[in-house]
Order: sequence, then structure tokens, then C-alpha cells
Amino acid sequence: MDDGKEVKRPRGVAQLIPGKCIACGARCQATCPKSAIEMNDRGEPIILVDKCIGCRRCVKVCPADALEMYYTEEEKRILAEMAASAKGTEPQEISLEEAAALAEIQEYKGVWVFIEHTEGEPADVSWELIGAGAGLARKLGVELGSVVIGDKVEPLCHECFSYGASRAYYMDAPLFHFYRTEPYYRAVCLLVEKHKPEILLMGATGVGRDLAAAVATRLNTGLTADCTELAIDDGGLLLQTRPAFGGNIMATILTEHARPQMATVRPHVMPLPVKDASRKGEIVRESLPLQEEDIGAKVIKVIPDVRQGAECIDLASADVIVSGGRGMRARDGFNLLQQLADELDGVVGCSRAAVEAGWMPLERQVGQTGKTVRPKIYIACGISGAIQHLAGMQGSDVIIAINQDKEAPIFKAATYGIVGDVFQIVPAVIDRIRNAKEQVGV
Repeated sequence: MDDGKEVKRPRGVAQLIPGKCIACGARCQATCPKSAIEMNDRGEPIILVDKCIGCRRCVKVCPADALEMYYTEEEKRILAEMAASAKGTEPQEISLEEAAALAEIQEYKGVWVFIEHTEGEPADVSWELIGAGAGLARKLGVELGSVVIGDKVEPLCHECFSYGASRAYYMDAPLFHFYRTEPYYRAVCLLVEKHKPEILLMGATGVGRDLAAAVATRLNTGLTADCTELAIDDGGLLLQTRPAFGGNIMATILTEHARPQMATVRPHVMPLPVKDASRKGEIVRESLPLQEEDIGAKVIKVIPDVRQGAECIDLASADVIVSGGRGMRARDGFNLLQQLADELDGVVGCSRAAVEAGWMPLERQVGQTGKTVRPKIYIACGISGAIQHLAGMQGSDVIIAINQDKEAPIFKAATYGIVGDVFQIVPAVIDRIRNAKEQVGV
């Protein structure tokens, strides 16, 4: 171990513990990536030693703990020394199972971000995660990589470099033209198994949530959804923070004994990094041995979103948002907020209370169960400031709160606070803006 040569982790082979198998239905066989398990007439696994790669998936999935890893005495010694070195203890103080798990984890290095796109048009959350991932990678002293999967979307790899990634793992094939769970999750799993990143981040979008769940299930690792904060602890673990129990508390979750550590993050929670087209990186090209006829789901037709009016407002990209809550009293109260939003070239949002009262459509809701926004100016009118709402807008550059209750929680998050009747203050603000525009000839 100290001769300067790199020692590879002993992988061992799986073996059946006699008398413990409960014939659960071949879960071990289903999870084996190399078809190294056959089943006998009693429903018990037969391990094909020459095919087993020691991935331990069958061991992890067995509900009866009927499978274990077999290592030679020399392999046990190497595992113990590798694990002890990582943990800073003596080899004899670590069990074989703990040593195998620790040694396996040590193989994983690097932070990856999955780049989501629609026919080559990237989702902004991917670049936000590149920025967040760069901070994590610096803390760990590892490389920041990106995963780009699609059909003739190599320009996205170069865009990844411009936002801060140093390497792009690229898969290019016609079967990736449209997002479908099966080919995409297989592609990501192949890349992870081959290159072993310790952290994998995805956007908490419809695509990201679907793909992350499939990948985490296939890789038997942990996944924290809808994170609002990411950090690295003193031990090098990913601290994944998200709202819990309806947003009443913030939970920080760790994945200690599995890799990669996976998390999805809501759009607009993380700031967009500065783009620098002069940055360069390495493209690692890989391929997936999968044919179109092997995929059960087919894309027959793509129908564009043609919604109009209130339903087509894009809150997430607005620079100015004027939101109303229960304090607006009725649907008509939002007409006043629309006037203010029009003067500021902004859009109208709302709290959950306004949606539940039927005053505004769900598409306008800001908060944990609505949309997460990061406008330059967020004006909260008649909104108390429950933690569920704050989770969706606290990243705004400037927050202006108008509420007649001086103890309202919204004031703790506000840059500027106005205590008073919203139906008196907002018209006065509108008049002041209009007068200012007249004076400058706008």
C-alpha cells in the first residue's frame, strides 16, 4: 500500500448464504447489470462467478440478506487498509462490510450536472446548477463535469464550458432527440457506472424529477428532491437542504453510504453564473448500445403550448413581480395590482391563499407548491409571508412588502417594508410612478 503504486479496490464476488433465501421473485437477478445470476427450480440464485463484477447490487436489494460478498484473505487485507486510510483508523478496527463500502465510495470523484434541454434549447436551471456545482467542486477539490445527451446537440457541451464546467460527457444519437425515460436513464447510468461521479445534480423540473428518480432507483442510491440549498460538510458529504412537513421546517439530508449523492434543485433557486465564451473544456464521447426498436415508448407528435392570456405568463423569467395574497380581499383587488405591474412592465403573481380562494389561477402562484422566482423586484401586497411562500421568492434581488400587520413575517425577508392599507398605498404608488413618467416624457 505504500510503494507508490495505485492499488485497485478488490471487488469480490457475490455468494448465496445457505438457508436464507426466501424466493422473493428474483430481485437479485433483475438488478444484476451483467446477467451474472441465474435462478434454480427453488427460486434461489446461482452466481456465475466468471461474470460477477462485484457491484454489490444483488446484496443491497436482497430483502432476506441472503447474499454476501466473498473476498480472499489478501483482498480482505487490502480492503481493510484502504478503508482505514480513508477513515484514519487502524485496519483491525473496521469490519469487512464497512471496509468494502468505504473502499467503494472512495472510487467516486467529481461533481456532475445533467444538462436538460428541449431539442437543443437548454433549460436555465442547468446553468444555475453549473454555478452551484462549481462551488461544490471547489470545496471538494474535484472536477466539475456536465452530462449532455441528445441528437446533434454538441454546441451545448461548449456552452457548459462557458458557464464553468471543465468536462462534458456527451452521448449523441437520434433516439435521444426527444426526452424519454428509458433511453435517458440508461445513458446516465452507463456514464455514472463508468466514470463514477460522487455528486449528480438535476433540475427539479418535470424531466429532472422523472429522470433523477429512475437513475437513483437503478443505481440504488439516495435522492433528495426540490433542494433549496447545497453545501459540503467537513467530512466531504453533500448537505442537501429542502423544505419538509409542508414547508414548516428545513431538513438537511445526507447520503452517507451510497454514490453518487443525488439531488434535484428547483429552477431560479440558485443564481445564474457569469458566462465566459473563452472558457474551454474536454468532451468525452460515449455511446449507448440501445436501438429504437428496444424502447417501448414512442414520440408520435409534439404539440406546442398555445395557452394565451393569464395562463401563458412566465413568472419565472419576469424581472418585476407584483404579488397579492389574502389581504387583497377579493378577485377585483388583483385589478389594482395589475395596474401597478403594467406601470413597472411586470407581471402579477399571488400566494397560495389567493389561488385557493379562486381569485387567481394556479399558474400565478409563487411558493413551495407554486413557482420559484428570482426577479429584480418582488412586491408582496397583503401577503403575510408564510415559509411556504418565502421559499419561492426569497431569492429576489429587492423585496418590497406592503401589509397592515407590522408583525407579519414577510417584513423579516423584505428589503423595504410599508405598514398600511394596501388599497391606499398601491394607488398612491401608481400615481407617483405615472407622475414621474410624465416628468421625463415616458
